[in-house]
Amino acid sequence: MDRGYWNERYGTQELIWRADPNRFLVEEVERIGPGRALDLACGEGRNSVWLASQGWRVVGVDYSSVGLAKARQLAADRSVDVTWIEDDVVTWMPPQGAFDLVLVLYLHLPAEQRRQVMAHASSALAPGGVLLVIGHDTTNLNEGWGGPQEAAVLFTPEEVVADLQDLRIERADRDTAAAHTPLGRRRRCHRRPDPGRASSVKRGRQGGPRVNSLVRSGFLPRPRPRCPTRTARKRAA
Repeated sequence: MDRGYWNERYGTQELIWRADPNRFLVEEVERIGPGRALDLACGEGRNSVWLASQGWRVVGVDYSSVGLAKARQLAADRSVDVTWIEDDVVTWMPPQGAFDLVLVLYLHLPAEQRRQVMAHASSALAPGGVLLVIGHDTTNLNEGWGGPQEAAVLFTPEEVVADLQDLRIERADRDTAAAHTPLGRRRRCHRRPDPGRASSVKRGRQGGPRVNSLVRSGFLPRPRPRCPTRTARKRAA
């Protein structure tokens, strides 16, 4: 799926996705105070705009000019300010250490490109920052509904954790949830991912269960060489 595909898909009068923020995002950031946020592959901007409405200073990046036009309109409608950048997140280099929150939500790429994006996203984190990665899990092909139908662009929590060697993993799990219903049970972990167990469901009607991968991470604590008892705790809030 290239830039032309997304420009065509976003070329509708109405939003492709709802204007409401992603429900996983809302839950995961509710404990974090507003700061600087980077939304990679922001699309029509719903998550960027919501963060801005919560007091965050937000940069949204996407290579679809049509998607960004709709994002600007959504921001104007909600009377919030967001910095929009038209660029390819695979090659775009964010400023290092500049953001308290970096989002990679439902960005589905071949593994090598995914690793490149994760490296850029990690480098953009400020000390104490949080990187949140959410997407359709590989098991969603057979046990869920919707999302990309190519296994090569899907991922598992374990694969994302492997991409984030320099970060402390605070949570890595699968989540099975029906669309527009309360979330299913999740499991938390520290550094090592719990693969979890997706519910046994059948692919079928629209609005059925979906299986998502969710990884939340931050900086690994790094001790100061001359004072090992006073560890510099660079970790997510």
